[in-house]
Amino acid sequence: MKYSILIPIYNNQSFIPELIDVLTQANQKLENNVEAVFVIDGSPDQSYALLRDALPKLPFPAQLIAHSRNFGSFAAIRTGLKAARGQFFAVMAADLQEPPALLLDLFAALDKNECDVAIGTRSSRQDPFLSRMTANFYWKLYRKLVVHDMPPGGVDIFACNELFRSHLLQLEESRSSLIALIFWLGFRRKLISYERQPRKEGKSAWTFRKKVDYMMDSIFSFTDYPVRLLTKVGAITSFVAVLLSIFIIIARLTQLIIIPGYAAIIVSVLLLGALNLFGLGLIGIYSWRGYENSKQRPLAVVAIQHSNHENLNDF
Repeated sequence: MKYSILIPIYNNQSFIPELIDVLTQANQKLENNVEAVFVIDGSPDQSYALLRDALPKLPFPAQLIAHSRNFGSFAAIRTGLKAARGQFFAVMAADLQEPPALLLDLFAALDKNECDVAIGTRSSRQDPFLSRMTANFYWKLYRKLVVHDMPPGGVDIFACNELFRSHLLQLEESRSSLIALIFWLGFRRKLISYERQPRKEGKSAWTFRKKVDYMMDSIFSFTDYPVRLLTKVGAITSFVAVLLSIFIIIARLTQLIIIPGYAAIIVSVLLLGALNLFGLGLIGIYSWRGYENSKQRPLAVVAIQHSNHENLNDF
């Protein structure tokens, strides 16, 4: 088999029949070179039972893997990547909101060796107005704070070759962002736009709470922006506190302030509070650097290496 399609499953039992049909059609269009890897991520519905019963009848090779509980879609994708046996690997959403034809475009880009990772980017989405507005704001904030070259519509689906997969699986970080790691790794990247389809039934498991958790995990794993912001605020506050302290001392000396002890208390609170905020920012910077080293990401990732000598051991 040449193409592995990874499908995380959570509360998707109503989509299973159509999902199998879509995979069957994809297998036919890709000349029967498709392998499907279904990962049941602790789904409480009948998704596992349905796929288990359908597995022997599928017209293409398939694996069915079940997590012991719900670990999240990114963990499910990692599990699928480790188990997949193809040459190229693509992630597919079980709710079919990404058009199936996108898979063919992603694999075509890899087949032509145009990139190491092909990323589906949403040019538009057929969602309710409020959902579109919140999603656009969310990904705009994500671009600002975490991944600056993240596509405006965000990313849910991607495909990669064996080289990219091997490096991605080496980055075993808990409470991180798989999508941000994809951009952190670099390599040759191609963006393929698509229009996200409306959800046919059911409710997305991508809740507001999960979005907030994902944003926090991404911020704390990929940027020291909060710490740097704290340091800047502390420095600005310290400067303002010094100016206010000078004003209060002058006011006390010129009898504009006549309450005993007022000037001393205010100056102490302003200066100590500002210095405390600034000091926390400095401590945070050093803590961040220790945290960065604890993740043990490589300092650089080698994508290609050439030599003009057949045997370097002769030197």
